Amino acid sequence: MAADKKIPYKIYLEEQEIPKQWYNVRADMKHKPAPLLNPGTLQPMTFEELSGVFCEELVRQELNDTDAYIDIPEEIQQFYKMYRPAPLVRAYCLEEKLQTPAKIYYKFEGNNTSGSHKLNSAIAQAYYAKKQGLKGVTTETGAGQWGTALSMACSYFDLDCKVYMVKVSYEQKPFRREVMRTYGADVTPSPSETTAVGRKILQEHPGTTGSLGCAISEAVEAATTREGYRYVLGSVLNQVLLHQSIIGLETKAALDKYGIVPDMIIGCAGGGSNLGGLIAPFMGEVLRGEKNYRFIAVEPASCPSFTRGKFLYDFCDTGMVCPLAKMYTLGSNFIPSASHAGGLRYHGMSSTLSQLYADGYMEARSVEQTSVFAAAEQFARVEGILPAPESSHAIRVAIDEAMKCKETGEEKTIVFGLTGTGYFDMVAYEKFHNGEMNDYIPTDEDLQQGFDRIPRFAGNE
Repeated sequence: MAADKKIPYKIYLEEQEIPKQWYNVRADMKHKPAPLLNPGTLQPMTFEELSGVFCEELVRQELNDTDAYIDIPEEIQQFYKMYRPAPLVRAYCLEEKLQTPAKIYYKFEGNNTSGSHKLNSAIAQAYYAKKQGLKGVTTETGAGQWGTALSMACSYFDLDCKVYMVKVSYEQKPFRREVMRTYGADVTPSPSETTAVGRKILQEHPGTTGSLGCAISEAVEAATTREGYRYVLGSVLNQVLLHQSIIGLETKAALDKYGIVPDMIIGCAGGGSNLGGLIAPFMGEVLRGEKNYRFIAVEPASCPSFTRGKFLYDFCDTGMVCPLAKMYTLGSNFIPSASHAGGLRYHGMSSTLSQLYADGYMEARSVEQTSVFAAAEQFARVEGILPAPESSHAIRVAIDEAMKCKETGEEKTIVFGLTGTGYFDMVAYEKFHNGEMNDYIPTDEDLQQGFDRIPRFAGNE
C-alpha cells in the first residue's frame, strides 16, 4: 500500500497554533451532567463545600456548565511548550501490515517525562494550588502515570506532593514509584495504616491489593486533615476533562490542517480523562449538529463500568467519604482482580461521559487483556512505540475496526488516542510473554457485590 505523499507521517502544529483555551464540552450538552451530591444531605455540593477539598479555581471549573472556552493561563501555556504540540501520527506501517484500506491516525501523548497525557492536567492543578498559596497536594494513582505527572508538576512549582499508590501497582511497578520519588513525592502503598479509612478498609478486606477507590479515600483524608493541603484527581472530574481537551483541540487542528475528516474516534476508558479530552471538540460539533462522528470507548472486561455498570449516584471512593457522582459504576466496593494488569481499574466513569453515553452519543466496548497485549505487541513491532497497557485497549479496537474495513473494502479514517508509553509496565508484558496472563471476567454475582453497596435513596433505584 503506497503512502499518501500529501500527508506526512507526523503532523505537528506550529507554536502559534497550540490552543490558548480549553474547551468545555458541557456548555454544548443539552442534558448537563448531574451535580455532585453531599453524602450527608444528598443536596448538590456547593462551592464552599467543594473548596474544603479542592482548590478554589478548580472548583469553579468543576461547576462551570456554561462557558464553552476557558483561557489557559500564560504560565501553563509556557509549561505546555516543553512537550506540546504532541504529534498526530499516520500509522502507515500498521496499515501496510494489516493490508487494510482504512487510514489510521493516533495522537501520541507519551513525549514527556511522565510518559503520558496526565501531565496536561497535573500542571494545571499544581498551578492553581500554588496560586492559592497552598503548601501541597495529595492524590491517588493506579498504574502510576498520574502520580508521576503530578510529582513532576509539583516539583516545578515547589509544592509538597503526597501520593497514595494502589498497592498492587506499588509492588509491580517499582520504577514508576521511584520516578515519583525522584521528583520529591512521598509515595504510600494503598490501603495503608497511615489513615483511619485505610485501616478500616484493611480490616474489612484483609490482604487486599487495593483499588483506586481505596487510594482516593486515603488521599482525601490526608488532604482534609492537613492545613494548607488540597486533594487533586487525575481523571473522572469535569475539571480534568476540561484540561485534557488540549488533546482533542490539537488533534482537530492537525486534521483540519490537511482536510482530514475522521469517521471514528477511539479512546481507552478508565475514569475518562483521555477519552474525554480526545473527543471533546469533535463531540461539540456533534452536539451542535455540525458533524457526525462515531465515538468508541474501550474498557477492560475486568472492570467494565460502561458495558456492565449501572447509571446511578455512587460514591467516588471505597471509604465512602467523597461526594456522590451520577455515573456508570460497578459500586465503590468493587475491587478488580489482582490478575488484571492492564490498568483502567476505576469502578466508575466520568459523569460527563456517562451522560453522553446514556444519551446515545457514544458506544462502548470491553476487551480481554490478553487480546489487548497482543495488539500492543503488534503495534510496537511495526510502529516503533511500546504503548502503555491502557492505550493498548484503544489500539485493540482500532485494529479490529481496520480489519472490518479490509473485509468490506471501506476506506474509513480511524483516529485513536495513544495515551503514553509502557516502559514501566514490563511486569505486565512479562506475564503476557510467559503465558501467565489470564482473562478474568467478573461474573454477575461478582458485580452484584459491588452493586449492593450503591447507596439507595429516592430517585437512585
